[in-house]
Order: sequence, then C-alpha cells, then structure tokens
Amino acid sequence: MKAQTFSLTGAKQDEIELPKVFSTPVNPTLIHRAYVNLDSHHYQRQGRMPSAGQNTVAASNDPPTGHGQARVARIRGGGPRRGQGAKVAMTRGGRQAHPPTSEKVVYKKLNKQENRLALCSAIAATASKDLVNARGHLTQGIASFPVIVSDDIESISKAKDISKVFDALKLSQDITRLESRKARSGRSVIRGRKTKVGKSVLFVTKDAKSLSKACGAFPGVDVRTVKDLSILDLAPGSHLVRLTVYSKGAISEIANMKSRHLELMEALQ
Repeated sequence: MKAQTFSLTGAKQDEIELPKVFSTPVNPTLIHRAYVNLDSHHYQRQGRMPSAGQNTVAASNDPPTGHGQARVARIRGGGPRRGQGAKVAMTRGGRQAHPPTSEKVVYKKLNKQENRLALCSAIAATASKDLVNARGHLTQGIASFPVIVSDDIESISKAKDISKVFDALKLSQDITRLESRKARSGRSVIRGRKTKVGKSVLFVTKDAKSLSKACGAFPGVDVRTVKDLSILDLAPGSHLVRLTVYSKGAISEIANMKSRHLELMEALQ
C-alpha cells in the first residue's frame, strides 16, 4: 500500500510504500481494552485518615439497654453538641462505613503483545478517512490518508511558521473547531474545570523537541515521537481515531516496529 507525501507548502512529492503495520486489522474492542489499562497508570490511590470522624469524646450508655434511647454513641460533656450521636457511620460528622484504602490496587496490567497489537491497530486506523471523520475531525480538502509530510517539519520551532503549515495542509479548520466549545456548568465550574480543551492534530515525528515548542500555542495539538507513541495519544477516550500527521522519518521508524502479529503476517505471505 502506497501513500502520497507532501511538502510544507502542501505540494505533492513522491509516493512511499507504507509499512506492514498499516495493514493491521482495526480492532476497536482491543484498543478500548488497552486504553482503559494504560489510562489507569496515572491514577493516584486514595485513602482516609484512620481516625477521621472519630476525633470526638463519645460513648454509648453502659449498659446499652434500659435507658429508653437508641444504643448510639453520644457526645459527652458540655458544648453545643452535647448528647448528639457521633463517631459511628450513621451520625453527622461520623466516620465512613467503608472508606477507600490506599492499599487498593489501581494499576491495571496489560500484556506486552496485546499492547503492541492495539498500538499497531490504532496506527492502521489513522489511514482511514472515515474513522477520522467519525471522531469529529474536519478533513475537508485533505487528499490522502495517512497524512505524511517531509522531515523539514521537525526543524520548525516558531508558532508563526507552523501556522503556515497548518493552512497549507488544510489542518487549520480542525484546530479552530475547538474554539467553539461551550463552557461547562455545575460542579466542574466550582472545581476550576470550566473549560475543557479537546484533541486536534497529532504530529508523529522522529524528533519532537523543536516542533513541540512551536505547537504549544495551539489548543489540542500534540507532538509525539515514535518511541513515545501510545494508545492514549492515538485514541483519546478510547475513541477511534485521531487526525494524525506523520513525518517521513517517523514512517521509517514505524517500519522497524516488531510485533508477534507482524511476524505471522510475514510468515503467511
């Protein structure tokens, strides 16, 4: 399978042969499973202070029966809360019945071969215009998928230069799409999450240092090297698939990817 390459001005260059990774069958179920497992790796375990809700002087009657009142621990001494129930789970300000513990295992493991197969499947999905459009990206005017540009894009370090590349490759429409997002309401506003930035173009390059600096001013635009590429980047929220732009150097590195299913595909051929 061949793909068209473009210059930074949007002009067509030569056609290159795509690696066998792009022939991997697209498996949304596997990609969803890999995303859920990898997404758990940044979770922070929660716990509660052992004495939370129990820092009060409260005790039940002794003996507990025969007093004409419930056998609930009540606050002793004076003060505004004298005689009120405390400490136990059903009382105001009491402890939690079953609080979360910091010992809980939240890090979900994933087989290496399964993770690599899911990554190859997500990379292959970037070659489908229908899947890219189904996720909500605007691709009007983009001639071929996957979008491959020359390695000159890796040397860009200024926002004004990469903005011209966006216009030439018809990518600006997808970036401006995020500007029309409505502000969220409810509890998220109180907690400082009124606005939520979506995902736009993903650049996959051989070296991302300069290009990351140039793309930092554009919302939703990310840059990753082939070595750091993950399901979390290609399928945010486990939904296929993100509008991805590859450099020629990145395509040559993807061709060196090793996976058990790729070896079986070569053996069958």
